[in-house]
Amino acid sequence: MFKNLNAKALGLSATQSETIELALSFGFRGIDLDIVEFAEEVTSYGLPKARRLLESAKLKIGTFALPIEWQADDPTFQGELTKLSDLAALAASIGARRAVGVIVPASNERPYHENFEFYGRRLSDLGRALEPHGLKLGVGFDAVPASREGKNFEFIHTLDALLVLLSTVSAPNVGLWLDVWHVWQSGASLDGARQQLTRTQLVAVSLSDAAPADASDRHSADSRWLPGETGVIDATAILTSLAELGYDGPVTPLPGRHRLPGMRRDQIVKLAGEKLDGVWKAAGLSPSGKISASAGR
Repeated sequence: MFKNLNAKALGLSATQSETIELALSFGFRGIDLDIVEFAEEVTSYGLPKARRLLESAKLKIGTFALPIEWQADDPTFQGELTKLSDLAALAASIGARRAVGVIVPASNERPYHENFEFYGRRLSDLGRALEPHGLKLGVGFDAVPASREGKNFEFIHTLDALLVLLSTVSAPNVGLWLDVWHVWQSGASLDGARQQLTRTQLVAVSLSDAAPADASDRHSADSRWLPGETGVIDATAILTSLAELGYDGPVTPLPGRHRLPGMRRDQIVKLAGEKLDGVWKAAGLSPSGKISASAGR
């Protein structure tokens, strides 16, 4: 596995070249990519020029967000699948292998069982669209209570429920985007979650710490801390488990944006890199994300 930078998740507005420079400067081995923006660069400058910086930097592509309205009505979705195929081909051409998306945790239109069948079909269709290009789809869930408020029907907002849904998907390249903070937010045991996972299920991992018990915003979407800041979430144990599973994908630090006020862009990325590096080393991992020979000594 590898340390991965998502500049937008850190609240940064950065060009591709700026993101690459920040990643190289502060110890990241991969970056997340906005595939729609990259496609626009290809249209403007051509593929060789658009991909030149990525190739010279030798950084891995962590993930890209599903670039279509994949939860829209059926006619819209069918049209979006054609767009997805073109963008997936472009993503594959630059070494991107992982798309990610999050299931909306409530609905005004469909009760649970209908929504379950709806998402099972959609995820199967998405997997089949991505498979010819060698891409996987990582699916995440949203456990924040406010995301379900005011809706007629609640839907999946726990890891257990999401794993049940994924077990019904007919496309083998559809798996889990493990956002550790949402597992904690849902009230699940992180030890139990680690025991449920397999290497083939995992497509991407986002790593955060949780706010202290006395924090007033502990259950808000912006209450994430950087890995290792509070110790509420044992990031070291999670990384150790991922390494033992043989997980080889991106691990992305994902704080709430309010955690980084008044800091320069380079300071933000430096801090994120340092915090991730701290739990990485505490887990006894090599730079390539494997348990080093000296870890058990």
